[in-house]
Amino acid sequence: MSKLLLIIKREFIAKVRNKSFIVMTFLSPLLFVGIGAFVGYLSTMKADLKTIAIHDPIGKFVKEFKNDEQYRYLDLSVLDVKILKDSIMNDSYEGLLVIPNDTNSVSLQKNIQYISNDSPGVLFIEGLEQTIAKKITAENFQKEGLDTLKINQAKADVTIKLNKSSGETALKGLNEIKIGIGGAFGYLIMMFIIIYGNMVMRSVIEEKTSRIIEIIISSVKPFQLMMGKIIGTSLAGILQFLIWAILGMSAMFIISSVFGVQMGSGSGMQTQDALKTAQSAMGSDIQMYIKELWNLPIATILISFIIYFVGGYFLYSSFYASIGAAVDNETDSQQFLLPIIMPLILGVYIGFFTVMNDPHGTIATVFSMIPLTSPIVMMMRIPFGVPLWQIVISVLLLFATFFFVVWFASKIYRIGILMYGKKPTWKELYRWLKY
Repeated sequence: MSKLLLIIKREFIAKVRNKSFIVMTFLSPLLFVGIGAFVGYLSTMKADLKTIAIHDPIGKFVKEFKNDEQYRYLDLSVLDVKILKDSIMNDSYEGLLVIPNDTNSVSLQKNIQYISNDSPGVLFIEGLEQTIAKKITAENFQKEGLDTLKINQAKADVTIKLNKSSGETALKGLNEIKIGIGGAFGYLIMMFIIIYGNMVMRSVIEEKTSRIIEIIISSVKPFQLMMGKIIGTSLAGILQFLIWAILGMSAMFIISSVFGVQMGSGSGMQTQDALKTAQSAMGSDIQMYIKELWNLPIATILISFIIYFVGGYFLYSSFYASIGAAVDNETDSQQFLLPIIMPLILGVYIGFFTVMNDPHGTIATVFSMIPLTSPIVMMMRIPFGVPLWQIVISVLLLFATFFFVVWFASKIYRIGILMYGKKPTWKELYRWLKY
């Protein structure tokens, strides 16, 4: 046991004292914020103004197209279509909308063309289609003697107000925020399992190729060495996450103080008064969103994040350590890494495509129990509220699978750590398991 603790201490100190670890611990949050701000800035940038030529001989549709910040429409119906096509070829216009000279609406709507050098955007074409369809529909109503004004007046505009059973007003878009939070934690788990798992694999390969491993295993068992590397690296990762959690909580306290929102679900009338005052002063729902965020199971999310990171990391690092012991360089490891990474990617896709629509459905629940995907899928479900018994079962299955996998991985590690100069195959790895 003392040898295992010594290896854990060695691996932990080696990772924590690494300059890149120290720099990235404090630089990574700034990078995430910077990237988010940069993406937000790009989304606010105006696109280049594009000129669309319209050839509408009957003049029925050209006035329906309104100029905006992105597109400008020119009525060039007096010119020949061939001349306009040549102008498109010379990049004088972004595109040409050709509406045939046909009074029959049925045949007209099937023969409209849009000509351009580059493929147009889907939303842009849908906008053109909707504008033309709206005009033709209005004419069809008139032909049938229908009063379009009364039809428009008869259209219903339903807005559903969201309320909680306690009587408080609920906010629209809150589920999107929850999936964003859960998705961020799930994605972080996937990303850092891969990063720290590769770190374990490279450490094993480095010691193996330098032959220092032959000296090390003369004093400790291969299983102790493998577990020491896995646990030591995971402790370094947990330390990094705790620092980020402290920085994140501090940032939320600062933001909440700036907007005058008290934290916690039991803030009572003071919070309501602060919200009413802030809303009347700022005319915004930002304070209510911040309050709702503080009503999320933050403690459960953070604790579960650490537990699922540790469990997922232990599970996958066992695979990474065995791969590192089986190969002589990182190039040879690529054939074994894809089957390991695929469950993580599957968990992300299942999380986003199922949890968002049905967080408590069968698919989301099942994959939040399967150990290879549970660290990601369950983290996406927790912001929506998950029964404690499901979390407990999921965690127990995760760690039970880890002990089962590490038993097999140790067999590969024990044989492969002293193998040199030969690329192992899947068949050979299976044979090592029988030794």
